[in-house]
Amino acid sequence: MVAITSARVLILATDGYERSELRVPYDKLRQQGAKVKIASLATDPIKSWDKTDWGDTIDVDLTVEQVSIDDFDCLVIPGGQINPDLLRKEDTAVDLVKQFVSSGKVVAAICHGPWLLVEANALKGRDATSFSSIRTDLINAGANWQDKEVVTDEGIITSRSPDDLDAFVAKIVEEIGEGRHQRHAA
Repeated sequence: MVAITSARVLILATDGYERSELRVPYDKLRQQGAKVKIASLATDPIKSWDKTDWGDTIDVDLTVEQVSIDDFDCLVIPGGQINPDLLRKEDTAVDLVKQFVSSGKVVAAICHGPWLLVEANALKGRDATSFSSIRTDLINAGANWQDKEVVTDEGIITSRSPDDLDAFVAKIVEEIGEGRHQRHAA
């Protein structure tokens, strides 16, 4: 079990992340004492998508290649259409997701973020949710898709949209507190 006050959280993102889906977990988890780092494909600041246009940027702490999953208790994958679509084409990003899933550590993805879970073959036989437009992608990957604000299956957390961020962050805190999860192979 890990208290949120000592938890180490990694957010995996690149240009085009949905601003609120990165900033809200980043800010709320830090406010509760977690140490939160941003990993991306390069060390340059990454630019958000904010509803209908480009938004602000956030600094990157380390590249995907520099991440050691031993240094983190949880992986968070924000959505937006652009961010997860770019990341799921990168083997290093997909491999990182696979490592977190295999480790039993908490993995949380919101909106289009579950595309990375699909690419990592992590949803077969699992309950999950997502933004409605990628529902069929999750079903085709073997997920039991549900239209709920947050769905958890053995420490894999999924959520639908920015409207669900409060429930998403609360579930991340809860699951981190439970510690590692014994998962069946997806």
